[in-house]
Amino acid sequence: MLQELAIHDFAIIEQLSVDFSTGMTVLTGETGAGKSIIIDAVGILVGGRGSADFIRTGAKKATVEGMFSIPPAAPTAALLQKYGVTSDDDQDTVVLQRELFTSGRNVCRVNGHLVNTSTLKTIGETLVDIHGQNEHQELMHPEKHLGLLDQYAADQIKPLLTTYQARYADWKDLASRVKERVANEREWAQRLDMLEYQAKEISEAHLQPTEEDDLNNERDRLNHFQQIQDALTTGYGVLNGDDDESGVIDRLAEAMSALQDISHLDNQYEDMAESVANAYYSLQDVSSSLNREIDGLEYEPGRLDQVEERLATIQQLEHKYGATVPDVIAFGEKVSAELDEMNNTQGSSEELKAKLATAQTDALAAAHALSAARVAAAKQLSKDIHQQLADLYMGKAVFDVHFTVHDDQLGPTGIDAVEFYIQTNPGEKLRPLAKTASGGELSRIMLALKTIFSQADGVTSIIFDEVDTGVSGRVAQAIAEKISRISRHSQVLCITHLPQVAAMADHQVHIAKTVKNGRTMTKLTPLSGTGRVEELARMLAGTTITKLTKEHAQELLRLADQDKDSQAKEATA
Repeated sequence: MLQELAIHDFAIIEQLSVDFSTGMTVLTGETGAGKSIIIDAVGILVGGRGSADFIRTGAKKATVEGMFSIPPAAPTAALLQKYGVTSDDDQDTVVLQRELFTSGRNVCRVNGHLVNTSTLKTIGETLVDIHGQNEHQELMHPEKHLGLLDQYAADQIKPLLTTYQARYADWKDLASRVKERVANEREWAQRLDMLEYQAKEISEAHLQPTEEDDLNNERDRLNHFQQIQDALTTGYGVLNGDDDESGVIDRLAEAMSALQDISHLDNQYEDMAESVANAYYSLQDVSSSLNREIDGLEYEPGRLDQVEERLATIQQLEHKYGATVPDVIAFGEKVSAELDEMNNTQGSSEELKAKLATAQTDALAAAHALSAARVAAAKQLSKDIHQQLADLYMGKAVFDVHFTVHDDQLGPTGIDAVEFYIQTNPGEKLRPLAKTASGGELSRIMLALKTIFSQADGVTSIIFDEVDTGVSGRVAQAIAEKISRISRHSQVLCITHLPQVAAMADHQVHIAKTVKNGRTMTKLTPLSGTGRVEELARMLAGTTITKLTKEHAQELLRLADQDKDSQAKEATA
């Protein structure tokens, strides 16, 4: 449920903070006081379409924040885990925040984590269900009726719909491949030949990732073989001497021995002796390395030509397939993968068409199973709608779900086209709901649907924004009772101008518009006791409030308490 709501610089609201409770809360006040603006703010908070037009004149941004409490098993909890936006402090609380800037930028946060608008909307849809006075327009669009039916029987229909959509996707994929294959047989063959040539050329080259660098180094050594040999020989000779004279190493040995003899006489001599010794042993290591290199030197006639030829092959492949040897290897792997995929699907067009026919049969079977479940759900929905309409003084209305099945037209949602039909008066024919029902009837039908759906939706808060428009008298009272019953299992926030609806609320908040320093502002005042009686009397009588209207208001509250007591007893029975 929505526990706290904070609004800053949103429309005519400069700053507003309000706490909400469980049960049914009504927002009442004069037209234009800002009641619907509060609902707009909640809509923005849970991912509705934002606009810089919502920002209060003169402000740089508008901010809406809300704190919700959720039960552990609620769908919201799973989504928070999925998106990694759980709260470390309180797993039963969700905090949403949205900022709208004059530049058009949006900043959305869930539990302090930045998210995009799509994620905010996905999470918000599990927290709040806003039912506006124009929402019954959904009933005016027959293409949306199928979704309402699927929502009603989600437990039965969703698994079948998921299965069907998987098979439908397979069928669509095969149909696309068949179409592409038939239209591009020649291109397919040409592509296959090219891939085979490329894969073979790269594979037969047996490239190694560091091969080019190794070959370049080897070529440099071969091109400078004599220079290398002369340098190594000269270096070795200088260090080791020849038959006629001693080399550097032998002379260093003499110097090291002489200095070691006097090293005990002075620290300076000891350091000198140590330095000469280090030089002696280092040059011995160098001499050994030179000797190994000289012994290993061997000029192989024709090797330089082999290296040059291999480098030319590598450069040719790099010119075709990549800037470096690793690039060429990666290209070859990509080509091989595409080639394997093409070979795996290289069956003839007839084979693909046979697979397509099988996929279509499977999809149709899933579509018929889905359709059968929808027909069964439609019968139960009609029964439930009739019961709800009877409570709303439309007991003689006949509601029906009309099916049109298109076996030859598989679509994303199956083979069914669904439209709601209604007969509002005895003796008339069933006709499409969108062409028959009046505004007041549409409001009651949508409220009936909402009453049915709310029991299974798992949404923590339901908002009704003047859904009682166009009704009065006993129908208004029936709507009030219906909304009150919904509030027994979901928090309800309701904007209303009807005293019957306001009287049924567990909590009432008065919204008024004031002017301060030349600026319009919205003020919220929780009502109880005398204040609530006064507000109900105003709703009943308008500007002139009499003793009689106050008594009428008190009577409405008393009757409402009786009805709520009856609801409580029914719930515990």
